[in-house]
Amino acid sequence: MKIYLDNAATTRLDEEVFEAMLPFMKEEFGNPSSIHAFGRKTRTAIENARKTVAKHLNVTPAEIFFTSGGTEADNMALVKTIETLGVQHVISSKIEHHAVEHTLVQLEQQGKIKLSWVNIDAKGNVDLKHLETLLAANPKSLVSLMHANNEVGTLLPFKKVGELCEKYQSFFHSDTVQTMGHFPMDLRNIKVHFVTCAAHKFHGPKGVGFIYIHHGVKLHPFIQGGAQERNMRGGTENVYGIVGLAKAFDICHRDMEAHQQHIRSLKNYMIEALKKYIPGVSFNGEIGENSLYTVLNVHLPPSQDAEMVLFNLDIQGVAASGGSACSSGSNQGSHVLRGLGVDQSRPSVRFSFSKYNTKEEIDYAITKLKEILKVPASV
Repeated sequence: MKIYLDNAATTRLDEEVFEAMLPFMKEEFGNPSSIHAFGRKTRTAIENARKTVAKHLNVTPAEIFFTSGGTEADNMALVKTIETLGVQHVISSKIEHHAVEHTLVQLEQQGKIKLSWVNIDAKGNVDLKHLETLLAANPKSLVSLMHANNEVGTLLPFKKVGELCEKYQSFFHSDTVQTMGHFPMDLRNIKVHFVTCAAHKFHGPKGVGFIYIHHGVKLHPFIQGGAQERNMRGGTENVYGIVGLAKAFDICHRDMEAHQQHIRSLKNYMIEALKKYIPGVSFNGEIGENSLYTVLNVHLPPSQDAEMVLFNLDIQGVAASGGSACSSGSNQGSHVLRGLGVDQSRPSVRFSFSKYNTKEEIDYAITKLKEILKVPASV
């Protein structure tokens, strides 16, 4: 039996998405920058996709720029805001995705910015009072805080942070890669300047995403070499990827309420089962209403085979992770769990769910986890 519980890393491509992409992988192959009929057909597909994304976010199509994914979009927002707008101070947290954290650390090392880290509590919540203190001392900063942490799922008070940024005339960037397509977002009513997306997190294709840039912000191009994406990103567009992104985004919003209920019920079911069958279990990050319903980070009891839990789960057919997929292969452990002060001598496993998962799969995963941890049969 093979069970996939690593949906925060990537998701299975929706069959409807594949069908929408297929014509642009075969018959509709024109370069969208060409002015003949072949090019016009693919250009129209791209612009229709842009309109679809904009409609669901309540923004204008001119504010959506397609990218290769979330990492590029995050880099674009950070690097070009600092370079174009002369931002000298950035506020972020030490549990951001490496696409943000590593970029900002490098920019500080290059002498381009002063970097301040906002305080976070043991669950991953941002200290809003400390954030305001930093903003008051450094108005006209750039604040970069993710909407939901990709490892532990703790949610950011999105609107409150935006309001604080506006109060102190600061720019607000939020990595929304884990929440895009999973929550409704009315960006016209949130004081945010940049949000980012990767299609493969909501059953779209890999290698494509977008950045929203508020119409009041004008940045220099991120990639030179062509006039694509209204002179913001040179290079021939990933047409079938963009078409797939838009289709997946449409499906997410069409079925969002049903998917939220189904996936949240799986998460709650697993929480109760773990409490019942795994003595000494606890959870990293928030697990209630202030958490991303697709992610559950489980802190398991001490084990002689702590480092082998993920490997043994994989052997038993259960795919999960110890943190961000971008850090796989690293021997340094999770920077997020380290930032939260979690005891990393005990194993932590991130289970993440999608619309395709079932309660039977959760039962199987719990059974295998009990076997791996050698939980007595009486429990």
